[in-house]
Amino acid sequence: MIDYYQTLGVERNATADDIKRAYRRLASQHHPDKGGDTKKFQEIQAAYDALSNPQQRAAYDNPNPFGGAGFSFTTGGPFDFESIFNAFGTQFRNPHQRMQQHARMSLWITLEDVARGGAKTVSVGSSHGTVTVEIEIPVGIDDGDSVQYPKIGPMGMDLIVTFRIHPNARWIRQGPNLTTEQAVTVWDLILGAEIPVRDVLGNTLNITIPPRTQPGTTFRLQGRGLRQRSGGSGDLFVRVQARIPDHIPVELIEAIEQTRNQ
Repeated sequence: MIDYYQTLGVERNATADDIKRAYRRLASQHHPDKGGDTKKFQEIQAAYDALSNPQQRAAYDNPNPFGGAGFSFTTGGPFDFESIFNAFGTQFRNPHQRMQQHARMSLWITLEDVARGGAKTVSVGSSHGTVTVEIEIPVGIDDGDSVQYPKIGPMGMDLIVTFRIHPNARWIRQGPNLTTEQAVTVWDLILGAEIPVRDVLGNTLNITIPPRTQPGTTFRLQGRGLRQRSGGSGDLFVRVQARIPDHIPVELIEAIEQTRNQ
């Protein structure tokens, strides 16, 4: 029988913390991603799985007279291979079962990332080590949404990424729709004008302001918001606010005063 204590280099009376420290040191030293031997790493992992679980460790420490690891045979019922394998822990576990575990991480992205989508390189750490992988950011992802990327995490685990989105001072998001404010001169509101605005990706769009537009009026640019994962795009809303010019001719001020007093 494999001596798990010898594999981890600890005494048989080692505490759970002793076992954990020994595992971390050896796993880091022999991890395949760091040039270590895969077989040696698997032995270390199997030893840790058995000794870190109190029930499995107790079964391992108290073998029965037949040389097993703490299981017994009974008569009058079916022969339960699965129970025997569970008693031995990961020693007889299908190595592909480890692939079904999940690695999790949170990733902060910008609103521009949400609008653009595309590939992003991230580092994922776990008890099995750290790997650098490339993931695809879904366009239109919502804050707090999680996406599962199969078999790209440490040791071939699935990677589950929870996306967090940085607040943006310029844009207010409501689903796929975006709202922003645009400062224009009071003359533009009075006389009308065509003004340029930029969307979240920096593309220039034009808005036509009719004469005598009130401050706070909102203009809608259909389909110029965020793309949606289900297809289509939201809308872009631009709210215009009046900006008084720094230099106003005296004659104009006098004319405004006369108009106000009428």
